[in-house]
Amino acid sequence: MLMKLTALFWPISFSLQVISIIAILVIINRRDNPAYKLAWVIPILAFPILGGLLYLVIGGKKPARKMRRSLNQSWERMVGFLSQDTTVFDEMAVLDKTAHGQVHYLWNSATFPVYRNTKTKYYRNGEEMYPDMLEALCSAKHYIFMEYFIIEPGTMWDGILAILKEKARMGVDVRLIYDDLGCLNKLPYGYKEELSKYGIKCEVFNSVRLLFTTVINYRDHRKILVVDGCIGFTGGINLADEYINVISPFGYWKDAGVRLKGEAVYSLTIMFLTTWFSLRRDDEDISMFKPCFDPKICSDHDGYVQPYCDSPLDEEYVAENVYLNIINMATRYVYLYTPYLIIDNELMTSLCLAARRGVDVRIMTPGIPDKKLVFFATQSCYLQLIEAGVKIYEFTPGFLHAKCSVCDDKIATVGTANLDYRSLYLNFECGVYFYGSSVVMALKKDFLDTLEKCIRIDGQAMQHKLPVRLAQSILRLFAPML
Repeated sequence: MLMKLTALFWPISFSLQVISIIAILVIINRRDNPAYKLAWVIPILAFPILGGLLYLVIGGKKPARKMRRSLNQSWERMVGFLSQDTTVFDEMAVLDKTAHGQVHYLWNSATFPVYRNTKTKYYRNGEEMYPDMLEALCSAKHYIFMEYFIIEPGTMWDGILAILKEKARMGVDVRLIYDDLGCLNKLPYGYKEELSKYGIKCEVFNSVRLLFTTVINYRDHRKILVVDGCIGFTGGINLADEYINVISPFGYWKDAGVRLKGEAVYSLTIMFLTTWFSLRRDDEDISMFKPCFDPKICSDHDGYVQPYCDSPLDEEYVAENVYLNIINMATRYVYLYTPYLIIDNELMTSLCLAARRGVDVRIMTPGIPDKKLVFFATQSCYLQLIEAGVKIYEFTPGFLHAKCSVCDDKIATVGTANLDYRSLYLNFECGVYFYGSSVVMALKKDFLDTLEKCIRIDGQAMQHKLPVRLAQSILRLFAPML
C-alpha cells in the first residue's frame, strides 16, 4: 500500500525519503556501537521509502520516556544507600593494582562497592543450587525478594511457590518481579493477581501490550533472590524445570550460579528495590532492608566480592566493559562460558589480541542450540577467533546457558549477561565480580571438567561453502537486531 501511495503521490515519496536521510544522520551521530549503526544504515539505504519510517518506529535504542523516568528516579532514590568501605578499597589497591582498576571502574561508573565480609558458593548447575534456594527461602524471617526473567509452573517453581505462600501467610514480606515477555507463553493471564491472593506482592516488568512499541526490546534479564538481606543468589538459572534438568528440551542443561552470604548481598537488595520502586511507588524506609551483621560472623570472609548491574538507560555498557577489562588484563588464561557468541568489534579485537599475545583464551558454547538462527550467527564468529588462536569448544550433551568468566586463578565473574548484543546493549542484567574467592577455582575446575564433554572446533570445519558463508555474513550484519 505504501509503495502504491508513493508511486501515485510524489510528495509522500519525497517526505519518506527525507525521513530516511534524517534517520541516517541521527544514527551516524548517536553514540551507538558501529555495528548497530551499520545494521540500520544499510536497510535504510536499500529501502529509503520504508527504512527511515521503520527506524523511527522501532530503531531507537532508548527505552520509552516513562520507563526511563521511573527507573532513573528509583535509582536516584536508592544509590545513596550504597557506600564504599575505604579500607577494603585501599586493601585491593595494595594487593593487586590490576584488579583494583576493575573494582574502581565498577564503583566509579556503576556505584557498586566491593565487599570483603562475604562467604561465597559456586554451583555447577541448577540441580545443585535449587536445594540451597529452598533452604534459604525456608529460613526467611523478614523478607524475600525475587526478580526473574522466566518463571514457569512445574517442579521447580511449584516447590518455591509453596514456600512463598507459607511465608507470606506467616507475615514475611514476599515480593516478586517477573519479566512479561520472558513469561509470555509460560504463565497464565492475570498471574500477578493470582499471587496477590496468597499475600505475595508481585509486579510485572515491561508488560507486553497489543500495540507494538520499542519498549518491548528492553527486558529484565536478571535473576536475583535475596532472603533477609543476608543470603543472595544470582547467575544464569531461571525458575523453570529445564534449569534443574527435570525436563530436557535441548539435551542436558548446563548452567551456573552463585550464593552470597554477608555484606555483598546488600547490593543485590538495592538492585531489586530499584526495579521494584520503579514499578510500584511506595514511600518506604529503605534503611529497614539493610541487615546488621555481627563482625565475628563476617570475619571469616572469602576474598573480595562486587555485585554489579547494567541497564540500557545510559551509555555505560557495564557488562561488556567488565568482560573487556578482564580479557585485556589477562596474562595467563581467560575461560568464558556463553550460550550465544554474537560480539561487536571491541570484544572481537580484545579476544584476538589476548590470544595473539600468548594468553590461553577458551570459549565454550552450546552443542545443541535453543535458537537455531542465533546459533548460526554464533558460529559465524568462530573462524576469525580461531585464526587468531582462540580455542572454541561446543558442549555436546546439550545446551550451555552459563554466563561466566575466570582469569589467571584470581578473577571470576558469574552473572546473567550473554556475549551478545541483546544482553550487552538492550537488557537489564546483573553479575558478580570475584577476586581471590573460592568461586574462582571452583569455576575453573568446572570449566576444565566440562571441557571433557566438549568438542573443539577447528578452522577447517568453519570453511563453509559460498552460500553458507553468504548467509552467515548477512546474519553478522544484522546480528545487533537479533
